[in-house]
Amino acid sequence: MKKLKWLLLSLTFILGLTIIGYGVILIGGGLIADKEDMILNATTTIETNDGTVIGKLYDENRIPVSLESIPEHVQEAFIAVEDRRFYDHAGVDFISVVRAVYRDIVAMAKVEGASTITQQLAKNLFLTNDKTWLRKTKEVMAAIYLERTLTKSEILELYLNEIYFGEGVYGIEAASRKFFNKSADALSLTEGALLAGMAKAPNGYSPINHPDKAENRRDIVLKAMEETGSISTEERLKAQGNTLGLNVQEYEPKPWVASYIDLMLNEAEDDYQLSAEELQRGGYQIVVNIDPEVQQIAHEKFQNGSYFPGNTGGVEGAFVMLEQNSGKIAAAIGGRDYQIGDLNRVMLNRQPGSAIKPLAVYGPAMMQETYQPYTVIPDQKMEIDGYTATNYDNRYAGAVSVYDALVKSKNAPSVWLLNEIGISYAKAYLHKLNMPIEDDGLAIALGGLSDGVTPLQMAQSYRAFANGGKTIDAHAIEQIINREDEVIQQAEAKTTEVFSPQVAWNMTEILSNAVTEGTGQAGEYPKALAGKTGSTQHPHVEGAVKDAWFVGYTPEYVSAAWMGYDTSDENHFLTAGSEMPTKLTKDILTEIDQRKSLAVSFEKPDKVAALPEPIDLPENITLHGDYAFGGFSLFNGRLEWTKPEDERIVYHVYQEKEGLDERVGTVEGANEYTVERLRIFGSSRYYVVPYNPLTKTEGQKSNTVELSM
Repeated sequence: MKKLKWLLLSLTFILGLTIIGYGVILIGGGLIADKEDMILNATTTIETNDGTVIGKLYDENRIPVSLESIPEHVQEAFIAVEDRRFYDHAGVDFISVVRAVYRDIVAMAKVEGASTITQQLAKNLFLTNDKTWLRKTKEVMAAIYLERTLTKSEILELYLNEIYFGEGVYGIEAASRKFFNKSADALSLTEGALLAGMAKAPNGYSPINHPDKAENRRDIVLKAMEETGSISTEERLKAQGNTLGLNVQEYEPKPWVASYIDLMLNEAEDDYQLSAEELQRGGYQIVVNIDPEVQQIAHEKFQNGSYFPGNTGGVEGAFVMLEQNSGKIAAAIGGRDYQIGDLNRVMLNRQPGSAIKPLAVYGPAMMQETYQPYTVIPDQKMEIDGYTATNYDNRYAGAVSVYDALVKSKNAPSVWLLNEIGISYAKAYLHKLNMPIEDDGLAIALGGLSDGVTPLQMAQSYRAFANGGKTIDAHAIEQIINREDEVIQQAEAKTTEVFSPQVAWNMTEILSNAVTEGTGQAGEYPKALAGKTGSTQHPHVEGAVKDAWFVGYTPEYVSAAWMGYDTSDENHFLTAGSEMPTKLTKDILTEIDQRKSLAVSFEKPDKVAALPEPIDLPENITLHGDYAFGGFSLFNGRLEWTKPEDERIVYHVYQEKEGLDERVGTVEGANEYTVERLRIFGSSRYYVVPYNPLTKTEGQKSNTVELSM
């Protein structure tokens, strides 16, 4: 009885210790296993609208897939070579453990592992690769926790998605695409066995670097599958007779998309609250609006140093192009040798110079009936509230039309006009254009802003002129899809009406002329293009340029190009001005046109009036006088002058009088005038003056002729 009593006590004690130990294992496993670590990092792909991958973001290059999409023979290959009793044990295979412990004791070191698939998963998810008893104990605890928490299928799925295959590739799907250029669901028996063989030592059994070792290891896996009954001897022999069948895909980063990817990252964070860190682990599919052809053309041009003139090296630039009808960002270049993470100058504030005149002055002014394209405004050096406005060439016409002031980029009329319409009124339009500024001075008219604006803002704002007066939110991202294949974000570009359709069309006509006849003449592009140049004076070098701009649009695209140094000091200045970004833009458009055939002309909307071409009055008119006979008067005078090139020009005929000359006639569409009833034995003096019916102004008078009897 005594012995039986002690036996029962001993069994009870052992049972208690076992229960306590198991409880400790369960509790400890829960402490070791972090549920966050069970959510695997996945690769985010950046794709064009046609599905072409142009970039990847990841900490671990992985594409998670469900177990159902992994063929059974692939699953069986991993189980056969890594853990034959996977479906029988509870996380730890104690028979293998005993064998491994015995061999470790004999060797007096940790020499053999006995890890199940569950243990390998626990180690990879939660622990390090240290070969210590403490780490092994933690591994066992975490494995048991996983077995109690997940089903066998869930464990196997997690394992096959987590495992590292070398070459920077994680998970069965990414490995399949890397080594065989196919999805995991299409893996053959031999391909699956090859990948299963790599699990033990992915670098040592790399089929790229060690094909013989990889093949031998594959054959071992196939033999193991035969031993477990997964395949027959015939299937094993046939599979072992196959070559490795590699179709290795080398992913090469595309340097020409770096600026665009950074722009996309900024948009994802600002508009969709997705940080770069989240994108690197979240496994999203981001569809972007990049036009690869346009992006590559712009990138190649930016490698040509002849477009970027400076007194020393390091001239930088930025270029952004939007689809005119949608606001989709077709191309973005943030620098000449751009790397992801660099300073993206597409989003960098710079002073816009005269490129802001259509947005801050002339567009808002033409929204008022008082100021229309052929309204005449002062063109003279003037001081307004302590601010002196001067033209860049110090030449003044006295008066000029709004049309000509903009085409010739005259500064003095712009400052005068801003003062007339009011700074707060002009700033309200800039705010509508999503370009709010803090400045309150007349320097706004010339782009002299304290903080400046970005090329992206400028392109987005000019879109209002290209599309009936409406801006649209420029966007790089079209769609974001999560790892469950759900569309979680879809672009919804908001439009804002800023200018009337008539003002937008008038501006298009004026800025088209600015490209052909005004400051935007540099370079060659024969098709439809409207735009405005801009430049700013260097603060430290007299006569030098700090910022150079061209902002323009075609019926298909709106673009902004900027050039300058990142640091503007006495040792860094441009040696040419806005003609260089103008030429660059035209050359980019020329190459686009060769591939896509851009429009020859802008198409006038139905509900707007055409803007007449400007009238250039002749400066040297030669007048001749003679006599004519007939009519009701015996003697008539005949005045004839130089034939006008533009038949719209009107001529006023004047007779000199004491005090104030008298206008005696008006001639339209002709170059002669009859003076009736000349005085006999007397004389009269006459001259003609050309008149512009658009601006309602007269030009220079002709010579004077005398008719006498």
